[in-house]
Amino acid sequence: MILYPAIDMLDGQAVRLRQGKRDDVTVFGDPVELAGKWRAAGAQWLHLVDLTAAFEGKTAHLPLLREVVAAFDGQVELGGGLRTMEDIALRVEAGVSRCIIGTAAAENPQLVAEACRCFPGKIAVGIDAKNGLVATRGWVETTSVTAVDLALRMKDLGVTTLIYTDVSRDGMMQGPNVEATRQLIQATGMDVIGSGGISRLDDLRHLRDAGCAGAILGRAMYEGAFTVEEALEEMKK
Repeated sequence: MILYPAIDMLDGQAVRLRQGKRDDVTVFGDPVELAGKWRAAGAQWLHLVDLTAAFEGKTAHLPLLREVVAAFDGQVELGGGLRTMEDIALRVEAGVSRCIIGTAAAENPQLVAEACRCFPGKIAVGIDAKNGLVATRGWVETTSVTAVDLALRMKDLGVTTLIYTDVSRDGMMQGPNVEATRQLIQATGMDVIGSGGISRLDDLRHLRDAGCAGAILGRAMYEGAFTVEEALEEMKK
């Protein structure tokens, strides 16, 4: 199981939100410095979220993104505000290895199909859910589509990798929704990266045992519940 230290970027800073709420934010510093830190700790992949783009539909972070990619000097995936082919192309040109389509996957599946054709191997879909239903636009809107139904639609379009987040768990340090994640894996057979609520090493073991291809490390890592080195060592066992 691959571990993905996360950096959420909002207005040029690395932050963490609780349950995706813009007014409940903790600032953790410079994204460029943190990218270098997580790479030095042994991470092979970095998970970036452009929260400004997710909330506003456009980004001012492209210069910062290039700096972060250079500082990490490894594989970088990025989500947040990717709603057009131009949005995706700009991130790929900036050095992103995998682009995560979120809101647009639910609202404009044709974009996913076109992106998979134009950027093979570089497209994933982020599915964020509240009570099993897909949440969009920075988690401020909830649809009537289930996470499993959306995942199966994306599989038909050529997507092989999902990032699954239970919004109610994100940033709350209460553990991930392992059962919902397991059900998604079993229903789709896709590579699923688990996210949201990871607070201890046991959570990583549970996600691995559920069949996750990866796990995203967020607030627990920033607040010292465990280190990247400890998490990587745990995955070797």
